[in-house]
Amino acid sequence: METLEEKIDARPMTIPGFGRALRSEEMVINMGPQHPSTHGVLRLELIVDGEIVVDAIPHIGYLHRCFEKHAEHMTNYQQVIPYCDRMDYVAAMNAEFGYVVACEKLLNIKVPERVEYIRVIMAEFQRIASHLIAIGTYGMDIGAFTPFLFCMRDREAILDIFEQTCGARLLYNYMWIGGLSHDVPADFAEKVKRFCKMFRGTIKELNNLLSYNKIFVERTANVGVLPADVAINYGASGPVLRGSGVKFDLRKNDPYSVYDKLEFEIPTGKGLKGTTGDCWDRYMVRVDEMEQSVNIIEQAVDKLPPGDVQSAIPKRIRPDAGEVYVRTETPKGEIGYYVVADGTASPFRVKVRPPCFVNLAVLPAISRGAMISDVIAILGSVDIVLGEVDR
Repeated sequence: METLEEKIDARPMTIPGFGRALRSEEMVINMGPQHPSTHGVLRLELIVDGEIVVDAIPHIGYLHRCFEKHAEHMTNYQQVIPYCDRMDYVAAMNAEFGYVVACEKLLNIKVPERVEYIRVIMAEFQRIASHLIAIGTYGMDIGAFTPFLFCMRDREAILDIFEQTCGARLLYNYMWIGGLSHDVPADFAEKVKRFCKMFRGTIKELNNLLSYNKIFVERTANVGVLPADVAINYGASGPVLRGSGVKFDLRKNDPYSVYDKLEFEIPTGKGLKGTTGDCWDRYMVRVDEMEQSVNIIEQAVDKLPPGDVQSAIPKRIRPDAGEVYVRTETPKGEIGYYVVADGTASPFRVKVRPPCFVNLAVLPAISRGAMISDVIAILGSVDIVLGEVDR
């Protein structure tokens, strides 16, 4: 009699909709798009043998944002920034960051040092805010509701800082080509330092409450294991890649802005129960990254120089014909912007390489052989936002 592993190995990799022969003992289950644990309008087509997943096929395209077509039809480059916000809408600052750096490279603009430090502070605050959502909803997926409330409480403190700086709490249009829409308020440094001091205690509280909780560990350790070589071959990035033990972060490996002037570590998977690259590792990398972001923010605030944040903003943006590709590190991984200029005031092409779209591709590989209930834990550990997957 065939073992489950033999069934999975023998199963041909087929394209959904082009014919698939089900074994008599297999069944198709649709998980989503209405399922509350799919982190957006994603449909998972599961092929199951009893409670065991034989194959998992993600179906996307329910939230197509037409980002690239919108970008091509804007009357100038600056108008694209609000559309960047709406891709990964829980990490909008980071999405803006990559685009403005790409445009500045295209235009050969050097921004003031004050702008660079403020951008890094905002990007790291956004990293913490994004990870808080990932961690809080992940605990809730598995049945722990209280950590979600704690995470949302601290995220609100970050959004208060954003609101006081630029007037927005979710979609900011804050980073402009050549500068920023607003300088930081007078009491900014004091508020930032107060938050950092408070948040260090919150991380310890979170670890006591969730990270090392016996039930949480049992549900996530040795589940959805993604080996390092598989992660690299799929092009995974961010916590999904680093959770597999690969120490790669663009802020260190290909520095941009002023990250090369700041000291911080790159957390990687620890293998709590002996296996590196499982759901727990991907979760824990995000927790450790929040602590490193606090270190970066504190250093950046102390080094924040005076200056005018709008002095380098060009009055007219019309780059010469050319192309540029820039990649930056968002909370979910590597985002890349390929911008093509044709000499007019509008971009000819803006192509995005989003981390969530690439990271989602590993889902079938790490779901085969898992229990149906484990699929929720596996999907949550990848931390996708469908606005970025579908662009």
